[in-house]
Amino acid sequence: MNKPWAGRFKEKTEKIVEDFTSSIAFDVRLWKYDIEGSIAHAKMLGRQKIISKKDMNLIIRGLGDIYEEIEAGRFRFKDGLEDIHMNIEHALIKKVGPAGGKLHTARSRNDQVALDVRLYLRDEIHEILKLIINFRRVLVSIAKKHINTVMPGYTHLQRAQPVLLSHHFLAYHEMLGRDMERVRDCLKRVNVLPLGAAALAGTTLPINRNYVAKLLKFPEVSENSMDSVSDRDFIAEFIAASSITMGHLSRLSEELILWSSEEFGFIELPEAFATGSSIMPQKKNPDIPELVRGKTGRVVGNLMAIFTVMKGLPLAYNRDMQEDKEPLFDTVDTVKACISVLSAMLPRIRFRKKVMAEAVESGFMTATDVAEYLVKKGMPFREAHGVTGAIVRYCIENKKDITDMTVSEFQDYSDYFKKDIVNHITVQASLEGKKSQGSTSGKMVSSRIRNISNRKG
Repeated sequence: MNKPWAGRFKEKTEKIVEDFTSSIAFDVRLWKYDIEGSIAHAKMLGRQKIISKKDMNLIIRGLGDIYEEIEAGRFRFKDGLEDIHMNIEHALIKKVGPAGGKLHTARSRNDQVALDVRLYLRDEIHEILKLIINFRRVLVSIAKKHINTVMPGYTHLQRAQPVLLSHHFLAYHEMLGRDMERVRDCLKRVNVLPLGAAALAGTTLPINRNYVAKLLKFPEVSENSMDSVSDRDFIAEFIAASSITMGHLSRLSEELILWSSEEFGFIELPEAFATGSSIMPQKKNPDIPELVRGKTGRVVGNLMAIFTVMKGLPLAYNRDMQEDKEPLFDTVDTVKACISVLSAMLPRIRFRKKVMAEAVESGFMTATDVAEYLVKKGMPFREAHGVTGAIVRYCIENKKDITDMTVSEFQDYSDYFKKDIVNHITVQASLEGKKSQGSTSGKMVSSRIRNISNRKG
């Protein structure tokens, strides 16, 4: 079969070259968008009288037939035709004759592929946003069920202060909210029509790009033909946003792995979302969160790949840019799969409330509350910090916790301590005493859940 550039060449392309340059194995997933863009382009060519209405109708009908064949699994893709664009165009010409050869008027595969990828990514972003919205709802539902469940809050992976489990999960709700903002903002750059840039310089033919933009629901048309075909910053931006999302999912996964261990014992993972060992019968492994943690590396790697592909390319299009699709497709698939599986697993986790509550009762976790008590009594914070540190040292040396101390023992360290100190050192008092907006008190967490429930998305 002749290549679209056959007129310039005498020699036939070597098979090894065809195999090396072919992208149909992965860009086949763009077929729907290639046809959608081609139909819009054909309508514009007919409207502008660049091709006849008869040829326009033949092209549109032929593309519709090809769409049905691909959807039904009857279409045969050929590696020798290199990519999705040439496979569809070759089938169209066979189906409708010379009229099919007019479809490529006033466009290049350069602006065509830029269009296809933008159409594809626009749809996938909407799907990812739906998944994140659902995942955030899962997090809120867990928070509602555990509004009074106490657990240790950690810094440096050391027990720090008492927090509510609901507050902990709502932290991820906030992170994913910012992830949504990033992806939505990225969509603005994705949602720009590149078609009409042709190879790099535009065209002398009287096309109407705004009409095509209207047909394909693009709010903007690109303003520079060279930029339109030669940059993939919108892909890099999407993968960057996805890398941050995966980072958040990975952090949550790491906590689930730790919490499910015997050392923590805070949760029990559902058996349907765990695996065993081929040699150790007792094992129940947290494979799902481990895989999410591992797949985060793939997405970050995809970001490095797209940066590396694009970093030294002169304007305009270069064949290197064929390598933009696999990192993009893999990122889309990975992000969707990870959000989906965590959304399904989290509601089925059993939280061991008693174990978490017991963990809060040791480790001097209300020490900060002691320091703040002294501040309320008028002591400068730095002095209060030092006094409390000395109390902690005394407790360590005498193998007791702060909650075991008597009023008399507190007063040995400062006259600022009064009888009411015993009302400030319990875990419950610590939680209920948090008054700052966004803190872990039940009142603040309940207020945040109400605000979330009253909002959309």
